[in-house]
Amino acid sequence: MAKFHVLQLGPYPPPEGGVTRNMVAIRDEMLAQGNRCSIIATSQSSRIGDEPDVYHPQSAFKLIKLLMSLDYDILHMHIGGDITKRLLSLAFACSLFGRKRSILTLHSGAYPLTDAAKHASSKSVRGRIFRLFSHIIAVNEPIANVFYRYGLTSERVSVIPPYALEMPDEHINVPDELADFAKQRSPLLLAVGGLEKDYDPLFQIAALERVLATSPNAGLMIIGDGSMRSELDALISACGYGDKIHLAGNVAHAVTLHLINEADVMLRTTLFDGDAISIREAIYLGTPVIATDNGMRPNGVHLIRIGDEVGLIDAVNMIASNGHRKVERLPRDTSNIQAVLDLYRHCLSGS
Repeated sequence: MAKFHVLQLGPYPPPEGGVTRNMVAIRDEMLAQGNRCSIIATSQSSRIGDEPDVYHPQSAFKLIKLLMSLDYDILHMHIGGDITKRLLSLAFACSLFGRKRSILTLHSGAYPLTDAAKHASSKSVRGRIFRLFSHIIAVNEPIANVFYRYGLTSERVSVIPPYALEMPDEHINVPDELADFAKQRSPLLLAVGGLEKDYDPLFQIAALERVLATSPNAGLMIIGDGSMRSELDALISACGYGDKIHLAGNVAHAVTLHLINEADVMLRTTLFDGDAISIREAIYLGTPVIATDNGMRPNGVHLIRIGDEVGLIDAVNMIASNGHRKVERLPRDTSNIQAVLDLYRHCLSGS
């Protein structure tokens, strides 16, 4: 098949996140196969670089102008988090400008739990908009079932997990500040998410105090930033064990993989969550994971209830007594990304 050009729309790093990592992985694979892939950032990036074919429109008008002016074969929109009226309006525009070759990926693993999903109907506005897309990618089966209730047929919905699994890049160095903290703490608890309420950093910091009672050299590193930064800085300064906590802020994905690999435990203790890519990466790297049970965690995760401090402490102690298991260097697994590219070709072939 001839080379083709895909235009992706979605959040673009930094900061890093599951949706952005999926978009970047798709772009990397597209370029590796000699195709072209452009990106329109639909949310504000904390740092805007001068990258070819990456656009950061500063208004809705400029975004629509890009959709009208760029020359592309397939338009692929990514949605993570809540589906707001703004995103629905953008989805409607994308379905029109996609010229019958438009794809939507819904990354929100917890979307089936929302009121909108529970009341999904083919007669709803959302159902009408979603059916305008040529194809829908759901990152798990529960999301696919919601789209069926929106009136889409199984032929127009594919379940493709968003993650690509790989070992840490040997050529990437972890910044000294992060590397030094990781080396000094055992067990090292690593939380990958952000400083927002849904990621429950207050629970993680409170639980660390009880971990320190039995493991005085333990430490907690939290990757990601957010609106709770000032509150957490004040809490850490006053808690009496602030030297055992490191708020790493936004960290490049390549560095995060190294830190997941070095951690003794990865935490994904959240109030509201989907199928986190970081959990899949930790399992792939052989790092034990403790996560709140949201009904969609993969096998091998140590599950606890929301706010279950005792359950967390018990799981940490059990993992620490067993030692950090390691795996041999594994081959890079991009089968999920290749499935997306195969879907592109399917849409272009008209079959």
